[in-house]
Amino acid sequence: MNGEQDLSINLARADQALIDRLRAGDESIFTQMVDQYHASMVRIAAIYVNEYAVAEEVVQDTWIAVLKGLDRFEGRSSFKTWVFTILTNRAKTRATRESRYIPLELTDEPDGGTSINNDFHVPVNIDTSAYEHGWIPPSWDTIPETRLLGHETRDVIFRTIDALPSNQQQVIRLRDIDGFSAEEVCNMMQLSESNQRVLLHRARGRVRQALDVYFAQE
Repeated sequence: MNGEQDLSINLARADQALIDRLRAGDESIFTQMVDQYHASMVRIAAIYVNEYAVAEEVVQDTWIAVLKGLDRFEGRSSFKTWVFTILTNRAKTRATRESRYIPLELTDEPDGGTSINNDFHVPVNIDTSAYEHGWIPPSWDTIPETRLLGHETRDVIFRTIDALPSNQQQVIRLRDIDGFSAEEVCNMMQLSESNQRVLLHRARGRVRQALDVYFAQE
C-alpha cells in the first residue's frame, strides 16, 4: 500500500469519526467545524448571491442540511467536500430564486480579459494575455521578504481576487485559499479538469500581474 492510499484511508477514518460524533450530538465538534469553515463558506456563497447577509443565510441553511443529511453521506468524497458541495448547490438555488445566478462560463470576462482596476492604480488597459499563455513573469528574488509577506501585499491579493469574474474567483479561492484539490473543485463546481485548470491559470495570472505592478511602484 502506497502513501497516497494510506492518506486516503486515514482521511476516511477521520471523516467517519467526525460523523459519528455529530450523529451522537457532540456539540463541541459541530462548533469546531463551524469555526473552521464558516468564513470560507460565507466567501463562497457570496460569490453567487452577492450580499453578505444572504450569504450568511445560505451558510446557516447549509449547516442545517448537513446535520439532517448525515445518513446520506456515502464517503465518495471527503466530508469537507460534501459540505461545500451542499453549500454551492444551495447558493446557486438561492441566487436562481432571486434571479442573481449566472452560470459559470470560461468566457466570463467583463472586459475581454484586458484590465484590472484596483485601488493601487493598476492601469486599466494592461494586456494580460502574456500571463495567461505561459510567459514567465519577472523574478521577485530581489524583493524583501517583509514586503512579500506584508499586509499591503495581502490586501493587493485579496482585492484582486474580489475583482475577478465569479468563476475565476471561486476556483482560486477554493484551490489557493481553502486548500481543495483540483478533483474536489471539479466535483463541487461540476467542471471538467481542463476547464478548472484554465480558470485557475487565468485567476493566478491576474493576481501575479497585480502584484508585479504593485512591486514595481517601489
